[in-house]
Amino acid sequence: MPKEVNRRILLVNRPKGMPEESDFKTVESPIPEPKDGEVLIRTVYLSVDPYMRGRMRDVKSYVPPFSLNEAITGGVVGQVEASEHPGYRAGDLVTGMAEWADYSVVKGEDLNRVQNDPVPASTALSVLGMPGLTAYFGLLDIGQPKKGETVVVSGAAGAVGTVVGQIAKLKGCRVVGIAGSRKKTDFLTKELGFDAAVNYKEDDVPNALKKACPNGVDIYFDNVGGEVSDAVIRLINHQARIPICGQIALYNLEKPDDGPRIQSQLLINSALMKGFIVRDYRDRFKEGMAQLTEWVSQGKIQYRENVVQGLDHTVKAFQGLFKGENLGKQLVKVSEIR
Repeated sequence: MPKEVNRRILLVNRPKGMPEESDFKTVESPIPEPKDGEVLIRTVYLSVDPYMRGRMRDVKSYVPPFSLNEAITGGVVGQVEASEHPGYRAGDLVTGMAEWADYSVVKGEDLNRVQNDPVPASTALSVLGMPGLTAYFGLLDIGQPKKGETVVVSGAAGAVGTVVGQIAKLKGCRVVGIAGSRKKTDFLTKELGFDAAVNYKEDDVPNALKKACPNGVDIYFDNVGGEVSDAVIRLINHQARIPICGQIALYNLEKPDDGPRIQSQLLINSALMKGFIVRDYRDRFKEGMAQLTEWVSQGKIQYRENVVQGLDHTVKAFQGLFKGENLGKQLVKVSEIR
């Protein structure tokens, strides 16, 4: 059993606007011991995700809000230190929901094994985890891309957007990405094979989109909301499909966002707009994982991970999501695989 203390990151205030360091507190406590059916895992990687901002509000949503003065939880890849579950033993690499902490006790039934070869274990939190599955089901089930159609992806350089665009290319679509820097737009077009990219911080977005989408927009995969999405929706075609995955542009607003009323656009174009949560597809995760794994192993889907070192930098890594600092999946590396 390890001898160190356990650091845990608690939510102590409900953020107003952008989360601040003062909204969180790191505490030290003894390392917990697993009971019957439980596993003690040492965190190797932890995930920071935009949806966590919503859970910091005390409002009803698709998951309960985080409790004040309790540890924040999220996706983790860890290594088993001690097990009271017959399916796991010390040294196993696993993934599941656990605390922002050095160590967590998790029910064995809530964990899944991961490998560290041929792809790194971290991919269980990125292209072969929730972001990859979100892209897969949101685009293919709701978007239903067809060869020759135009697909626009906002937040295109993030963990979900990069995969959405590449799957759309595999389906024979013209793909246009929207991101927040020239570095990101160059990455999309020069490395991932997007047909065009728009920098929403520098370009005239409406005109840049018209130029990039001369035949209109058939599928808009919406990760951001706000004015960017308003501009895309003005270009939708007849029977366009709009999967709503995230609204990161709105997460730190303290008042409801005002914007164009889009119902008429949906009506006159017989368009579909549908929100979804990846767990809606949990009965099909095996299907999605198998296909994503095949594409990644064949080099048909590339991925990027922005890895921040150290548990003590977790809050900064989380803030970085809303500042556009990440290219691909934002992760925190807490310890090494032993």
